[in-house]
Amino acid sequence: MATLIDTGFKLTEKQAIAYKMLARGHMHSLLRGGSRSGKTFIICRAIAKRAMIASGSRHAIWRFHYNHAKNSIGLDTFPRMMKLCFPEVVEHMEGVRFSHEGILVLPNRSEIWLGGLDDKERVEKILGMEFVSNFFNEASQIPWHAIEMAHSRLAQSVMIDARDDVRRGQPLGLRNYYDMNPPGKRHWSHDIFMKHVQPGTREPLPDPDDYQEMQINPDDNRENLPESYFKLLDGMSKAKRVRFKLGEWANDAEGVLWTEPMLDDARIGVVPADTRLVRVVIGVDPSGSKGEQISGNPAQANDIGIVAVGKGMDGVAYVLEDGTVNAPPGEWGQQVVKLAERWGADRVIAEKNYGGEMVNFVLKTAKPTLPVKMVTSSRGKALRAEPVAALYEANKKLVKHVGYFGELEEQMTAMMPQPNGFQGDGSPDRLDALVFAVTELMLGSTYDLSNL
Repeated sequence: MATLIDTGFKLTEKQAIAYKMLARGHMHSLLRGGSRSGKTFIICRAIAKRAMIASGSRHAIWRFHYNHAKNSIGLDTFPRMMKLCFPEVVEHMEGVRFSHEGILVLPNRSEIWLGGLDDKERVEKILGMEFVSNFFNEASQIPWHAIEMAHSRLAQSVMIDARDDVRRGQPLGLRNYYDMNPPGKRHWSHDIFMKHVQPGTREPLPDPDDYQEMQINPDDNRENLPESYFKLLDGMSKAKRVRFKLGEWANDAEGVLWTEPMLDDARIGVVPADTRLVRVVIGVDPSGSKGEQISGNPAQANDIGIVAVGKGMDGVAYVLEDGTVNAPPGEWGQQVVKLAERWGADRVIAEKNYGGEMVNFVLKTAKPTLPVKMVTSSRGKALRAEPVAALYEANKKLVKHVGYFGELEEQMTAMMPQPNGFQGDGSPDRLDALVFAVTELMLGSTYDLSNL
């Protein structure tokens, strides 16, 4: 095996401290902070080093969606890290390429596996193996039950055999690594790393010292980023600056209709195999903008909320896809058609308050046979949302999210009851589209939105 000494690459001062933190003896390590701070790169580097010092070891890198793991880690971060940090090892490999099954084999027969916790078949295959390392990338997007499932496979027994390692002959310790832009304080990650309690039960962790976290932000990687990136961060809303620049945990507003734990509890990877979708609808919220740019600035145009929801034989509504776009009428009409065809939708539910016949015209122009139902809502968005939020809180959770819908869920956790209403930026277009679809499926086709 080639030398493990990094060549021609230096971590920033804060990144070096973070890397040392990962190497300590605790089992669970979280790097949390703003975007582009190097968190993922540092943990990939730690995973590679562990793989190189223990022949035949296996290490899993998880995202909620496998395609995100493949594109972000497999095709970008991991190969780039290997070429920068371990060029002499790369010389002994035929490129740093993951197989079509998402497996990278190193010269010493160690393996790096990519996994998506939303893919039932892939999860079952990967969970048939044992690993000595887990890395949960973008862990804020992964529900706790999926994290626990992956924890159960952290069981590989392997010895350190690198000649230049002082621990040669000792077992390689089991490790779980996590990184994220911090979500709200009610997220499971805040429970275990900050409060040191079990998610859900809130019981104290048996060994709180086994959970260590460190904050690392874009400023700590400033030498590797263009100044224009910091101007972009400074131009974000306060909530996004807190999360993506400052790397701080967000406070859930008191009294919001949806909280982070509610949404985490509603999240699943796939529609259950024994549940057939008996009806699918596409909710559309035109938001009154007609997709037109304001002052020629596309960033100021309102989005067109487009959300697909299906109802299963089990009586549960499954949020399938957020297809929201920022586009002119011809394009967003085609986007609605794409979602309707992809999911075999029975109906499109669209609000006619803004644009009236224009909305129906756009949809029928996109596809004349598209089954469209126009609805009118005469009162506030919060009043429309409240009965839908109640379905999430029912004893039998009546709405499930098939995956993670970041921007949609951000709008949901910013919606308060009347008279406060929506507390986020702009219009809750994605949420409105969701509300239209779930209302149609779960509250009856005769449910009168005009009374809400």
